[in-house]
Amino acid sequence: MLNFHEIFGHEQIKEHFQRAIRMNRISHAYILDGESGMGRKSLAHAFAMTLLCEKGGNEPCRECHACRQVLSGSHPDLIHVTHEKPASIGVDDIRKQLNDTIMIRPYSSSHKIYIIDEAEKMTVQAQNALLKTIEEPPSYAVILLLTTNQELFLPTILSRCVQLKLKPLKDFVVRGYLVKNLHVKEADADIYAAFARGNLGRAISLATSEEFRLMHQAMLHLLRNIHDVEITELIEYIQKLKEKNLDIDECLDFMQLWYRDVLLYKVTRDINLLIFKDEYKSINETSTHSSYTGLEHIVEAIDRTKIRLKANVNMELAMELLLLVMKEN
Repeated sequence: MLNFHEIFGHEQIKEHFQRAIRMNRISHAYILDGESGMGRKSLAHAFAMTLLCEKGGNEPCRECHACRQVLSGSHPDLIHVTHEKPASIGVDDIRKQLNDTIMIRPYSSSHKIYIIDEAEKMTVQAQNALLKTIEEPPSYAVILLLTTNQELFLPTILSRCVQLKLKPLKDFVVRGYLVKNLHVKEADADIYAAFARGNLGRAISLATSEEFRLMHQAMLHLLRNIHDVEITELIEYIQKLKEKNLDIDECLDFMQLWYRDVLLYKVTRDINLLIFKDEYKSINETSTHSSYTGLEHIVEAIDRTKIRLKANVNMELAMELLLLVMKEN
């Protein structure tokens, strides 16, 4: 578990929590909404540990008995609501773990904190059960709803919670973290940051993923040589990618970034704007031999392919149509 100052980014949310602690204006219910990997759990646990810390500061001391209990997962006043069914959080989960225990005063702290992860999985009945508690909570209760999609909550839940939306980090911030903390090469960090779209957790996962490394190598080989081989060879290559269980959606995202670089370089001639700086030679060649219209057709074809695959069109057929457009343009 991290302290607030150790959490990368999300300065406004950290300041909101710390200001609430300083002014002793803690709300009874919060929603932390953001993609998986963006830091919802880290923020929630930093807030919870600070509230329970015996030193009473804006950061947990990590040394007192309460902090050690939180770090070991044994603090009696920090409850993680769990659910047996992977697809939903049912009304019985909320009643037994929250509603039936929340009126019992804290054992050793001034707050009793409930964390509900994947809260978007609550059924309507579960949300209505929770609503009754949120409407009239005991003074010591704090409920943290962690979600990837708060739009699935009832309007009555939303209206009674402080809503905190995690925003994507800037690419240069993610890139800097990877270079400084994980010692990733700058050229690779550019690619991970572009793929992560501001999600630091995803960027870290990509940087340590063997599957992504294999996909990266395979796609570079394909894009460098697409104009020099026959379409039948390209189809065979795509089939091999499928056999290796590489994520076709990620392959298409990779293509989009590649042709984004090609189009950008054709317009600006500025290598510093490229994501794939190490592939300058191939990008230069492609931009030289492709027209603006042709590159736009390719980008549009990649988007169409994504739509086709979501509609369960045969993968080989969808990719063959895309590769034909890529070769023609």
